[in-house]
Amino acid sequence: MRRSLYTVGTVLVMGAAAMAGPASAAETESQASLSVLHAVPDLTVDVYVNGALTLDDFTPGQLAGPLPLPAGNYQLAVTAADAPDASAPVIGPVDVTLEAGGNYTATANLDAAGNPTANFYTNDVSPVEAGKARLTVRHVAAAPAVDVLAGGAPIVPNLSNPGEASLSTAPGTVSAAVAAAGTTEPVIGPADLNLAEGTSTIVYAWGSLEGGNLALATQVIEGLQSTPGAVPGGQSGLAAQSADNDGAALGLGLGALLLGLLGGAVVVNRRRTARA
Repeated sequence: MRRSLYTVGTVLVMGAAAMAGPASAAETESQASLSVLHAVPDLTVDVYVNGALTLDDFTPGQLAGPLPLPAGNYQLAVTAADAPDASAPVIGPVDVTLEAGGNYTATANLDAAGNPTANFYTNDVSPVEAGKARLTVRHVAAAPAVDVLAGGAPIVPNLSNPGEASLSTAPGTVSAAVAAAGTTEPVIGPADLNLAEGTSTIVYAWGSLEGGNLALATQVIEGLQSTPGAVPGGQSGLAAQSADNDGAALGLGLGALLLGLLGGAVVVNRRRTARA
């Protein structure tokens, strides 16, 4: 494993902070947020952004971010762990455009046939109806169409890879599971989801049905209450922990920023795996 990018990022960010003041309101408004989910089982990878190593030794089930990035065009590539560069990706390269104020998640995952691929999702950060929570389910697993169950009853029917579905629901704890379409026998879960008022919870069904390693990963966007003065907040995992190998280098100023952010802001979400 290479030298920890956390260490490198800390040094660069301290130097950048000495030369630059706080971000202006205009700079903040021109930024977007990007998270990255590793949803390919049994494969440790490196992630490159615009040809620069961004995530080193990224392991299955990890969710990195959110990372505030200047709006613009980016190229994402996933390589084998400790590849010398991004010239031989196992997934990608994928070209994405980040709009100012946008909130996005890129996933490295398996398609329905079990081949490594990538998907790019725009996260809904519009205000949530008062007294409600938003739930979004995304199918990024090597599996046929599924039904998403809450309390044993289907709430999202016939969801296929790489589709997604959203709904508004009362806040509280929900026992969620994933079953083959038209059935109620879980192939993932059940797992308890804490849906807080004014939040958007995004659940990813990932892994491989044939490989017996289907799992759930969860991403939460907070601060979406539809009340005066509510400001969309950041994202966090339901089971967050720091990761050691994070950082990026996208030019002089952006490189320092990403290295520090990825060094300290990686969120890891692992949900129980249910074997088919």
